[in-house]
Amino acid sequence: MTTTQQRWTEADTSKFVSVMEGDTELRIHYNDTGAGRETLVMLHGSGPGASGWANFYRNVDAFADAGYRVILIDCPGWGKSDSIVCTGSRSDLNARVVKSVLDTLGIERAHLVGNSMGGHSAVAFALSHPERVGKLVLMGGGTGGPSQFVPMPTEGIKLLQALYRDPSLENLKRMLNVFVYDASTMTEELMQTRLQNMLARRDHLDNFVKSLAANPKQFPDYGHRLNEIKASTLVIWGRDDRFVPMDVGLRLVWGMPNADFLVLGRCGHWAQWEHAERFNETVVGFLAR
Repeated sequence: MTTTQQRWTEADTSKFVSVMEGDTELRIHYNDTGAGRETLVMLHGSGPGASGWANFYRNVDAFADAGYRVILIDCPGWGKSDSIVCTGSRSDLNARVVKSVLDTLGIERAHLVGNSMGGHSAVAFALSHPERVGKLVLMGGGTGGPSQFVPMPTEGIKLLQALYRDPSLENLKRMLNVFVYDASTMTEELMQTRLQNMLARRDHLDNFVKSLAANPKQFPDYGHRLNEIKASTLVIWGRDDRFVPMDVGLRLVWGMPNADFLVLGRCGHWAQWEHAERFNETVVGFLAR
């Protein structure tokens, strides 16, 4: 699927809402298809220049066509949302923001789809508000702890952090080269768009680095609490993920009582983008069960 074939566009679905984080008011951006019998919230990863739309634009039409109201939230510090320095748990911060957005929109219950950091945030939300979760889909994150086989931080995470500190096209290419299985899919147009998104919000870049300095462990290990999550869960992982190794996904499945595991071959850290058609078909089927 290409952006020119899409029925829903970023501009047509773009909205803002103000939420409180402690004593601070944050303006949060989200994309919203606006209708559907059930709501599906999609949460993006932590890469520089990431946003809800950039992460999930290949998936919006499929889920909207399946009858869901699709909401893509830009977490604080990404996309068009306000920036913030996070000195505690980024997962729990994002979970609080998700709750505030849902509260403001009058949505009592939603399915959550999270990629990488979005997976961590979805798990944090499910632990804090289990009654408000339908089903969970986690890709490349969720935090079941560190890999038992690959030194941490991984190759990909090192490149991500280097890009935050020096947001150059060369460093972006280095990161994207290991981000997906087939680096040839990272077109020059895509890289230039991502670079422009990064440089347009240097406050996001600076505050992410400040957050890491204040608390290097932004995403806590929830491994000891995963058994509390009773929601039906689908964990999807790229076999060739060089950011978060596949055994981390196995730990999630071992810990969650109602979780299934799908491994995609020839797939890196961006399952919903690299294998969009398979991802969309699989997740639509999972949600309908």
